[in-house]
Amino acid sequence: MKQTLIQGGLVVTMDAKLGDLSRGDVLIEGDRIVSVGPSLSASGAEVVNAGGMIVAPGLVNAHMHTWQTGLRGVAANWTILEYFKKMHAGLATLFTPEDIRIATLVGALNQINCGTTTLADWCHNNPTPAHTDAAIDGLAESQIRAVFFHGSPKPDPKPGQKPFWEVPHPRSEVERLLKSRFSSRDQLMTLGLAILGPHYSTYDVAVDDFQLAREFGLIASMHCAGAAARVPDGWDRLGQAGLLGDNNNIVHGNDLTDAQLKFMLDRGVSFSLTPETEMFQGHGFAITGRLRDLGAQPSLGVDLESCISGDMFTVARMALASQKAFDNARAKARDGKLPDTGTITAREALSWITVEGARMLKMQDRIGSLTPGKQADLIMVRATDLNMQPMHDPIATLVTQASLANIDSVMIAGEFRKRDGRMAFGALADRQQQLVVSGLRIMRELEARLQAAAH
Repeated sequence: MKQTLIQGGLVVTMDAKLGDLSRGDVLIEGDRIVSVGPSLSASGAEVVNAGGMIVAPGLVNAHMHTWQTGLRGVAANWTILEYFKKMHAGLATLFTPEDIRIATLVGALNQINCGTTTLADWCHNNPTPAHTDAAIDGLAESQIRAVFFHGSPKPDPKPGQKPFWEVPHPRSEVERLLKSRFSSRDQLMTLGLAILGPHYSTYDVAVDDFQLAREFGLIASMHCAGAAARVPDGWDRLGQAGLLGDNNNIVHGNDLTDAQLKFMLDRGVSFSLTPETEMFQGHGFAITGRLRDLGAQPSLGVDLESCISGDMFTVARMALASQKAFDNARAKARDGKLPDTGTITAREALSWITVEGARMLKMQDRIGSLTPGKQADLIMVRATDLNMQPMHDPIATLVTQASLANIDSVMIAGEFRKRDGRMAFGALADRQQQLVVSGLRIMRELEARLQAAAH
């Protein structure tokens, strides 16, 4: 079996028992890490020189609508209410399956380029099975590790048509996907459900969707923020009915009360926050500190490349800085002075985009840290670059200084998908051009539709 020895790097394992190695090696056999330590040897292994590099776990993007990659920047000036109208009821309705495929492919490739090895792809623009299959095809071609969260589109209802919030998640489509595209749970890509939840559906639909996810053993992820909740007491009712559990994931959660958060956390519900998008669009401020006060930690996601960049280091910095600002303001209001020391460490912020992302996806036994036995998902970051020197603390350097420009190499399941600063994807220029053509066509078609409606 193929062996790879990554040698002489500064190894940040994110494993509490192994700690960090100022100079260490990572030995990989096939798709798994077999050993981490100083001065390892392996006869016949390919040796990769990691001198001057930080070797760290691959990043986990816990929430992104990758189908919007062809619309980068379009939503930068929109509030969440404008986004619902212009994206879901407008632009989304113009996507062909090919538009979904190329956007998902290039979006996933960019995630790899930025150091993400696992992507939670929340796909909620799939009006037909062909759209769904196209999104899955895009993820598969990229070779990223992914959880494909199958969702449902949200256009304005046509006359005589039920609105999306009254339509349960399509059981037949879930069954089709499990029998065809996701017949094995051990593959690089797995299935989850992107459901509406009681914030965006009727209570009966929420119950149906929660039961569907539990029946098939799938993670059910749902938004909770933005517009007013359709069922204000929905979470309490779901909890009383015994439907909340550790297969449920809430995205955002800005307006939930502390009592609701505790109630959910006690039942194993996870939370994925997207601090930059939440501030951009008007969801509110991320609930990072409120979760920490209750003994929990969030995972983090990009959310929308139609609004912000896809760099997970930036997302972590946003989460860290905004919560420190809240902590400092709270201390000044309460004590009349700043805290005696920082309230959150850079290591904790790094955990939000590694081990906590793995935990949210129920993959903590497979990814999130450089632990022997886990999948060989890792990044090599150039610590000798202009913006990285001098390096006094590798964790702080990663979280506060690094960007995609410093990502030298990315390995997923033992295979380099980026090496020596270059993506290992031969048709990249062609795929980028296809994305450009797709994005421009969608925008032109929307403009033509609006002009026709005006006349």
